[in-house]
Amino acid sequence: MALSALRSCFTLASIVLLVAACSGTPKWVDTGGGYMSEKDKKAFYGVGAVTGIRNEPLAKETADNRARAELAKYVDTYTSYLMRDYAASTTAGDFKKTSEEQNVERALKTFVATHVSGAQVVDRWENHDKNGMTIYSLARMDLEAFKENIAQMRELNEAARDFVRKNAERAFERLQQEEDKRNAK
Repeated sequence: MALSALRSCFTLASIVLLVAACSGTPKWVDTGGGYMSEKDKKAFYGVGAVTGIRNEPLAKETADNRARAELAKYVDTYTSYLMRDYAASTTAGDFKKTSEEQNVERALKTFVATHVSGAQVVDRWENHDKNGMTIYSLARMDLEAFKENIAQMRELNEAARDFVRKNAERAFERLQQEEDKRNAK
């Protein structure tokens, strides 16, 4: 009888430990990156994840780099946006019979290139499920390091301005080509 009670307690304890282990997802995995305050320090956090890579050192490095890349987005992100919209309605003779056409294109490109000096991977978490293993990495850059990166961005911003100028010229050239095609009809 005592052995049966001991087995029941052991089974119950095992179930409790299993449930506790399954619910152990760190908060930062669900929350993602961003700005957070903690114990008199302010910092930016980036979360990176990778799944499907069996080589564990490579998977960890990939998750770490993705976390650093997310941090870089907070420092400087350039987004280029182009939308082309063409619509036509043609009527020949009978106004009840028309030919209509339209074409809408949208191109969006996001570019991040910056130094994230002072960024450190401060935590990792692995999730094993039916799809395999997912490795999560948490990178941290304190506010002071972030301010230093901002001060060093002047050079990058000049490069970004040149990039914008060149692409704006190309966008206008494409628009002019479309206008020329339309007027040639």
